[in-house]
Amino acid sequence: MGLFDQILSAVSNPNQQASLGQLGSIINTVNQLSNRSNTNSSTMQSVVGIVGNYVRSALQQKQATEGNEAAQALVNQYAGTSSNPQAVNSLFSPNIQQQVAQVAAQHTGLDVGTIQQMLPVIVPLVLNFLQSGANAQNPQAGGNSVLNSFLDADRDGDVDIADVMQLMSQYVGR
Repeated sequence: MGLFDQILSAVSNPNQQASLGQLGSIINTVNQLSNRSNTNSSTMQSVVGIVGNYVRSALQQKQATEGNEAAQALVNQYAGTSSNPQAVNSLFSPNIQQQVAQVAAQHTGLDVGTIQQMLPVIVPLVLNFLQSGANAQNPQAGGNSVLNSFLDADRDGDVDIADVMQLMSQYVGR
């Protein structure tokens, strides 16, 4: 089951945290970032996708060295829709932050500085998105289907958060 399917499943499962309101808040925040940076939504979704790929790598490393619980704890701690520089610093060294901004700038044409300013909002958004599969009563409990799908345990590479963001925008009608 793909990431988009996992999210839809989580929305319809009362035992998981996902809700249309949560997903709508994520999409609205992405749209606000687009408006503030005078870019179109597809460019912003590309930036989110690139950042999402780096988030995946950081969480995979966390999972490999400290276990699934550590990756879930990081998601739970920093997920949100508002700016949180600590979320960026918890996942990325300053060198990686610069690399993320440069890669996103190369792919989108946006200014590196603009992207660096967006990271404290984009990283918590990606984590908020991943939190949607967590257990509603006990978020630290294992079995976050969305996070597991995102981390792509079988490593087939069949995950792209930008595509999922676009599908979710259409799904929630924003």
